[in-house]
Amino acid sequence: MQTKMTELITEESKLSVRLDIFVSSFADITRSRAQKLIDDGMVTVNGQVKDKNYKTKINDVIEVTLPENKPCQAEAEDIPLDIVYEDDDIIVVNKPKGMVVHPAAGHTEGTLVSALLYHCKDSLSGIGGVVRPGIVHRIDKDTSGLIVAAKNDEAHISLSNQLKNHVMHRVYHAIAIGRIEEEITIDKPIYRSPKDRKKMAIVPDGKPAVTHVYPLELFDIGATYVKCVLETGRTHQIRVHLASINRPILGDTTYGQEKSKIDKAFSAYTEGQCLHAKELILEHPKTHEMMHFECILPDYFVKILEIMREKNK
Repeated sequence: MQTKMTELITEESKLSVRLDIFVSSFADITRSRAQKLIDDGMVTVNGQVKDKNYKTKINDVIEVTLPENKPCQAEAEDIPLDIVYEDDDIIVVNKPKGMVVHPAAGHTEGTLVSALLYHCKDSLSGIGGVVRPGIVHRIDKDTSGLIVAAKNDEAHISLSNQLKNHVMHRVYHAIAIGRIEEEITIDKPIYRSPKDRKKMAIVPDGKPAVTHVYPLELFDIGATYVKCVLETGRTHQIRVHLASINRPILGDTTYGQEKSKIDKAFSAYTEGQCLHAKELILEHPKTHEMMHFECILPDYFVKILEIMREKNK
């Protein structure tokens, strides 16, 4: 069935925003998909179809109709899942490092979506689209940790709104190269890199992005164990933000600079960025109970911390 979402523009922060950008944020979809919906007449402003360049105004009533999804193109696979919590509305999984969340070019098998399709059968929301049923947010392939999926459309809409309104909180742990001696907030806009379309970058007119960074342990080797709390959820946000202050994540070959001595010293353990989604706080879509989930650090992360602590002695 089609899903219709409506919003009345009353907040100043939502005024004079391009329609495609507003729809992308409001419906939690990509900007290209938002533009296609606008071109197909699935978005109206005060009952009228507008161009993607239209700038939102006070008291605009914007309706977005998400069409019925096509059957999922991903194949169900019997892949073991580390399930932290599950009920009729949501499922919270501890995703291992190395697992891709949804199918994409070069990664059509062994994905989290394929595992969820096998485990949940037909009980996954369709709003995410044909290749990402149930997926509300994502975690990079080489980032481990907690991710929540929606088992029906109502739960998906609720969780998406929680992300947009900062009701859902995601807490990551990482090892950064360099010293971070005090709490810092990195407030820098992020968008697709104009130099490399496969990477994200700090772009002046990009999407707002805020990361709060808390040092947990300092190591003499020249690294810091940190906790990162996301206020927004841009692609590769923590990796881009830490790299922007010259504190890239250990093992991050995409956003790190030339491989440092520390990267080389721990290359046998990392195999990708040392980043773990450790905590997830959300409001249950049906009961409205605030729920707090947490998972332990993966073995490789623990081993690196042990080695660094030993070198501190």
